Amino acid sequence: MKTFNIAAAILLALTGAMGLPAQAQDLSGIHRQELSRHDLSIPGWEEHQQRLEIDPGRTAPKHKHPGEEIIYVIEGTIEYQLEGQPPVALKAGDVLFVPAGVVHSAKNVGQTNAAELGTYVVPKGKPLIEWIK
Repeated sequence: MKTFNIAAAILLALTGAMGLPAQAQDLSGIHRQELSRHDLSIPGWEEHQQRLEIDPGRTAPKHKHPGEEIIYVIEGTIEYQLEGQPPVALKAGDVLFVPAGVVHSAKNVGQTNAAELGTYVVPKGKPLIEWIK
């Protein structure tokens, strides 16, 4: 029980740090790990680098970022839906650029784990993710 409470507290802390009310989205099967976060030489801007893993059949729901996102698919096949564009399925080694403020989602359309490396260039101090209902 203690392990569950610690895990729940960590999840609440992480979702709050990402600008998400914990109960607003179903994020089961979506695993995020922050790898890097540094100030840039451009005043007021920072970079974040995260590994996102998506279980088979799961979707990272619609969201947007206050800056640009550069996605590198590490493994599996992920279908990205960017607002106003047809869906695109990318496999390991493919890259996708998501402009600032563009609503998008990502779905693991394969039978195995899918993972991406997301690099974000964003204004410092703003929530990294804004979830869209």
